[in-house]
Amino acid sequence: MNAEVITAGTELLLGDVIDTNAPYLSGKLSQCGIDVYYRTTVGDNKERLVRALETAAGRSNLIIITGGLGPTVDDITRYAVSEFAKKNLVRNEKSLLKIRGFFDVRGIKMPESNIIQSMFPEGSLILENRNGTAPGFITEGKGVIIAALPGVPWEMEEMFQNALMPVLEKKGIAGRGALVSRTVEIAGVSESLVNDRIKDLFEKSINPSIAVLAAPEKITIRATAKAETVKKAADMADELITRLAAMFPDNIYGINGEKPQQALGRIFTNKNMTISTAESCTAGMIAAALTEIPGSTAYYMGGINSYSNESKTDILGVKSEVIEKYGAVSGQCAEEMAESCARLFKTDAAVSVTGIAGPGGGSREKPVGLVFMGFYVNGKTDVMKFNFPGSRDI
Repeated sequence: MNAEVITAGTELLLGDVIDTNAPYLSGKLSQCGIDVYYRTTVGDNKERLVRALETAAGRSNLIIITGGLGPTVDDITRYAVSEFAKKNLVRNEKSLLKIRGFFDVRGIKMPESNIIQSMFPEGSLILENRNGTAPGFITEGKGVIIAALPGVPWEMEEMFQNALMPVLEKKGIAGRGALVSRTVEIAGVSESLVNDRIKDLFEKSINPSIAVLAAPEKITIRATAKAETVKKAADMADELITRLAAMFPDNIYGINGEKPQQALGRIFTNKNMTISTAESCTAGMIAAALTEIPGSTAYYMGGINSYSNESKTDILGVKSEVIEKYGAVSGQCAEEMAESCARLFKTDAAVSVTGIAGPGGGSREKPVGLVFMGFYVNGKTDVMKFNFPGSRDI
């Protein structure tokens, strides 16, 4: 069984709204053994949506549409599906009653325009909307199953999980197989180096398959297995990801989506250690990342945004002669910031960062993107120099 996801809405094409529905549906469908080979986005135009349905019907068994079920003139999904399936729209009185009730409990008179939300292609199975006024529906046409869901993400997700999925399972469409992915997160190596190391294994692996996902701060290697049961697929993915991880013993910081701050939190908790931060160019971003993890109060003691030279010397205790001789953006300053921070907060470890975030302030000797980081751990301090492209978020 393979499916296609169609998201409807001109706002998606214009970039006014980020499409989260298609990734959500792709993930959920793949988990229950339904392959998604295509995703399509169509604006609020009935003729183009009908053409998209025609195309999808030629390559998929199941089509899921999100969006276009509202009461306004640009909500054209029901009309397009009706035309595609050659079925008249008919009113469902039970749905109309529920829509009226949605307004009644709020003390609002239902606008007449909402009546259209109770009309569906003849013979459709209605999907209840517990979070809004737009019911979904399932119908068939030209040999494919079509499910229409609301475009509002929290309405769509609830309807998919609690209304559509039980129908797909009852029809034997979902649950015919399982797809399981495992990932390893690595840092400090380039995408090309990763490719060189895993090339032979990549070419030999069909199921499980391997994917490399590059981001500015990390590279994720994913192993995805498909099998009859979740356990079998998980075992296959686990075996492959273990082999992949063994190729990067010094670069792994997380498994299965673990963030760097989660890995650090786990390490500090296990070792019963504490940490503090002294930040200049990042102005608290490292502290914010560390403390977004529940339970971080057990190991994170505090931090200082020492943006100015005065805050570095007067609060942190960095020697003024260090800044005068080497500058605030220097390895020597980063070293003193980390050590002073550890003393101030009485922590086992401390991280400092100082640099030129830009867009101005750089020079030939110290260009924008130059960053020094100090790492103090139990009496020893290491300093690392970086030249980062892009913004301070990276």
